[in-house]
Amino acid sequence: MSQDPLVIFTPSGKRGRFPMGTPILTAARQLGVDLDSVCGGRGICSKCQITPSYGEFPKHGVTVREGALSEWNSVEDRYDRIRGLPKGRRLGCQATVQGDVVVDVPPESQVHRQVVRKRAEVRAITLNATVKLYYVEVREPDMHDPTGDLERLRTALTDQWGLPRVDCDLSVLGMLQPALRKGDWKVTVAIHQDEDDDTPRIMTLWPGLHESGIYGLAVDLGSTTIAAHLCDLQSGEVVASSGLMNPQIRFGEDLMSRVSYSMMNPTGAAEMTKAVRDGMNQLFDDIAKEAGIDKALILDSVFVCNPVMHHLFLGIDPFELGQAPFALATSDSIRLMARDLDLHLNPAARAYILPCIAGHVGADAAAVALSEEPNKSKDLVLVVDVGTNAEILLGNTEKVLACSSPTGPAFEGAQISAGQRAAPGAIERVEIDPVTKEPRFKVIGCDLWSTEDGFTEATASTGITGICGSGIIEALAEMRMAGILDASGLIGSAEQVGSARCIAEGRTNSYLLHDGSADGGPVITVTNPDVRAIQMAKAALYSGARLLMDKFGVDAVDRVVLAGAFGAHISPKHAMVLGMIPDAPLDKVTSAGNAAGTGARIALLNRAARGEIEATVHQIHKVETAIEPRFQEHFVNASALPNSVEPFPILNSVVSLPDVSFNTGGGDGADGGRRRRRGRS
Repeated sequence: MSQDPLVIFTPSGKRGRFPMGTPILTAARQLGVDLDSVCGGRGICSKCQITPSYGEFPKHGVTVREGALSEWNSVEDRYDRIRGLPKGRRLGCQATVQGDVVVDVPPESQVHRQVVRKRAEVRAITLNATVKLYYVEVREPDMHDPTGDLERLRTALTDQWGLPRVDCDLSVLGMLQPALRKGDWKVTVAIHQDEDDDTPRIMTLWPGLHESGIYGLAVDLGSTTIAAHLCDLQSGEVVASSGLMNPQIRFGEDLMSRVSYSMMNPTGAAEMTKAVRDGMNQLFDDIAKEAGIDKALILDSVFVCNPVMHHLFLGIDPFELGQAPFALATSDSIRLMARDLDLHLNPAARAYILPCIAGHVGADAAAVALSEEPNKSKDLVLVVDVGTNAEILLGNTEKVLACSSPTGPAFEGAQISAGQRAAPGAIERVEIDPVTKEPRFKVIGCDLWSTEDGFTEATASTGITGICGSGIIEALAEMRMAGILDASGLIGSAEQVGSARCIAEGRTNSYLLHDGSADGGPVITVTNPDVRAIQMAKAALYSGARLLMDKFGVDAVDRVVLAGAFGAHISPKHAMVLGMIPDAPLDKVTSAGNAAGTGARIALLNRAARGEIEATVHQIHKVETAIEPRFQEHFVNASALPNSVEPFPILNSVVSLPDVSFNTGGGDGADGGRRRRRGRS
């Protein structure tokens, strides 16, 4: 008997089989997918918009063919005529399952929209932007001295501002004469001059004195999220910050899935390029609206991204990045017109993309290096940019080493049974009483702990919907400290742990964190597959760091900097209990927040920093984890919690980890069930 079609939802990763003819909205509700609907599926509210994806998806193990959803119907047609549906969108209440399908739920269709936590960090930045304003008074034309308006404007800029011969974009010639006459021969000119360019260029101009400002965008294009900071190019102030989910997630949550999609589908790379550029334009519309400015005032932009995002954003097939020797099309910085990237800003707006370091260490790592300056550190600093693909830098004034480590999306809440993106209602902090084994937690959007008075009322609007990345990290570390989880990654039974919260699930056990079933909410548990997903992610992270330490010839670092939006929300103690980062004094583990975004802002606001990072990347030595023999050895050791070989003496002086083993002989644990003492006796 043939199976029912498989429906896979992104970005949640939830999947299930449904009979032919099942509405997508119904499938979403049965799987607990976050898909909005106000009208009850009558095709009136349009809240349930979804985007189907077609082609081969090796990560999901499906091929989605045309006809996987029912044909466009009259309800959708009516809605599209009256209000308009973005191209490729369907209404989840109208489209029905006809075959295996991958369905993306865009952010605006999610009830609990993600909190994109890539805020702008406070940083003193030398202000020397590539775009500046100049107010000039131009001599009127004279029959006896026949010169063009542009020539007299150039003369005015030289005489009044000391600027050498100024060139101009073609578009300027069309607006020059009306502006001069409207402004009574007084104009404000926006001039672009990069660090390596001796020729200033007029980008645009306004009649009279222009007082509405000029702006630039610093954009961190990540695998999972895109974050942008809108900056005033005259004051350096961040006037607005915004972010959204990377629309490419529907093609694969991790980078190699997207490379595979481009390999397996002839138009795959072009589809992903269009998706990310469309997402950028939506983000820029949102951020300009938030700041209350005209988008035409955005004249400069800086982008940082990993190599796969770099290639797809530029419209380059990432095929070569999917196989050794992982060759980049170009590793140098790139200067373009923003319109060359289909970005809807001022027609004269510029785009600058930071240089990549090497194969899988991209412009985002270069931006982190610009922000955190490990090459100027007197002590040995480890900088870890935690994300779907982690970038790791280790160095001091002597040298800097770099590598990337494929941690995958588990830290973002994906691949976790009750996992979700960071959104209101998601558990983000966890504590477990080591005696009673009872938990308490905090959710995003509420400052109260779950055991405090008023918590139920305070979370009534959002509910308790799942657990995000920082929450699952703290949950596992607290379970390890409370003796619920052993060093190999096994959860004990109710009898072994002494708590009815440990529930048998087949051959393994789960830990009940929250039971919301009485109120119609979800039952949130931590399962052994959840533990395994985090073990694999943290082992990849630690192994990359340990490999750089080997290359540096050291067994310890002086300090650790956690970068990235997720890194900013990780508790150093909990991260060390799991063995995500090397042993170090807890007060020497700090957060840099979104360091890649900060690096992008520095490059936007200080043109000299562009030359600086272009020189610095050539001095950073790239270590390729894929071909290093010891990476696998470190990975196996780092699968244990915190580690099966590394002693972690500093951690053990602060935390006493119970010496428990729940492996009853099946050899299921990461260290084969061996009993190891992890703390003081």
